[in-house]
Amino acid sequence: MTKSKMIDILAKENSGFTKRAITDLIDQAMGIIRKEVKKNKKFSYPALGTFTIRKRKARKGRNPRTGEEIHINASKTVGFRAAPAFKGCLQ
Repeated sequence: MTKSKMIDILAKENSGFTKRAITDLIDQAMGIIRKEVKKNKKFSYPALGTFTIRKRKARKGRNPRTGEEIHINASKTVGFRAAPAFKGCLQ
């Protein structure tokens, strides 16, 4: 699903809100999640899951085109672990 499809569904189900208001609300919620992950290294939403910062070590890799060995620097990424309630709805 795309963001625009989600906004369309929410607008149909909640006629009291405009698409613009729903878009602003979603953007604010995503901004809060980003800030919390950056500040506290973790954001949990019980029915959905937990976002955390994960560290990746420096490593050696290969250029798939040439086969040449390259160095990949250490980095940080965001990981997601689904909550049991969310996993349960997938089966």
